[in-house]
Amino acid sequence: MKIKPFKGIRPPKELVEQVSSRPYDVLNSEEARQEAAGNEMSLYHIIKPEINFAPGTDEHDPRVYAEAKQQFQRFKLKGWLVQDQEEKYYVYAQTMNGKTQYGLVVGAWVDDYLEGRIKKHELTRKDKEEDRMKHVRTLNANMEPVFFAYPHRDDLDAIVAEVCKGEPEYDFVAAPEGFRHTFWVINDKKTIQRITDIFAEIPAMYIADGHHRSAAAAGVGKERKDLSPTLRKGGEIPEYEFFMAVCFPDNQLTIIDYNRVVKDLNGLTEEEFLKALEEDFIVKCYNGDASLNGENSVKPKGLHNFSLYLGGKWYSLTAKEGRYNDADPIGVLDVTISSNLILDKILGIKDLRTDKRIDFVGGIRGLGELKKRVDSGEMKMALALYPVTMQQIIDIADSGNIMPPKTTWFEPKLRSGLVVHSLE
Repeated sequence: MKIKPFKGIRPPKELVEQVSSRPYDVLNSEEARQEAAGNEMSLYHIIKPEINFAPGTDEHDPRVYAEAKQQFQRFKLKGWLVQDQEEKYYVYAQTMNGKTQYGLVVGAWVDDYLEGRIKKHELTRKDKEEDRMKHVRTLNANMEPVFFAYPHRDDLDAIVAEVCKGEPEYDFVAAPEGFRHTFWVINDKKTIQRITDIFAEIPAMYIADGHHRSAAAAGVGKERKDLSPTLRKGGEIPEYEFFMAVCFPDNQLTIIDYNRVVKDLNGLTEEEFLKALEEDFIVKCYNGDASLNGENSVKPKGLHNFSLYLGGKWYSLTAKEGRYNDADPIGVLDVTISSNLILDKILGIKDLRTDKRIDFVGGIRGLGELKKRVDSGEMKMALALYPVTMQQIIDIADSGNIMPPKTTWFEPKLRSGLVVHSLE
């Protein structure tokens, strides 16, 4: 992998908590408006600039992109974002539930993405790609990083551990999730060169989160490259051919469940639905109340085991042998098993992307959120899945396959605004 250090644009230490924000795509415009209320330094004014217009303003309005550019210039003029004078790498650590993962913030090479060495496992939508490309073009910067995984290496772990012995530049707990974010600047040139050299030995990296941002960043880089094919001087690659990524070792990442809720039983009664499940699953009703015994008592116990909430009761569903193909990296996934044998076969839900009868709930909300949406009458049933593994993601990406929709949920999310990458 070709990576490079860059002159990060960052908030002063005393302002980082006011500037930093959640990623643009984990909340809607109104939620961003509320979180940014009374805080003119919030990065939401740049990454969700529609909040500076009347409620209901289309976030794709040309005025909104122009506002993002104006706000970015304002942040730099006010000293809320300041560019480092030299090129650096950074270490970004996130702590959730007592577990810490350590990522390196680098400039990733556009060609590694275009030529398939930065590997994806999800499809992207052209409209969402174009939105992010407009944002990058207008600001001439990557405002938010993408989230990569790389095959873990002891030598990189040792370098990161040594860096983290020093005083962090930032160290705070962010609302509303309550996760800790810690950030170090790598100034030592020998360390920077060593990191570059080690990454050159890594054959591939994997997009964990941020498929649309990756596609958009690479798309803008390719546009610039195609417009100025002779710009490289002395073998030096222009800055716009790199985009900002936080790269974590694959053995440190946490993938949590991504669950389903469905509005109806496709004309079946609860009894008929449970009976239909018995053809492909071993169905058992859990005894007791999960709210009293804890969520762990009804959580899926392993791969190919699912938890169903229906009619005020939790059920265990275990897929019978022979109903899936362990040799097929896609067919063995629980999202595939549940889609084929429950959502499609019994409930008639063919396309997870477009069917309005189904919704998806990230496991960070807990199984209580599934119960709540069913008990309220909004949904008829909920299905909790066991999380996929990082190895499954790597196997699928390496095989050139694409995971079904709504398969992975990485947590914690990267905090935006700790550092920005300029394309100049």
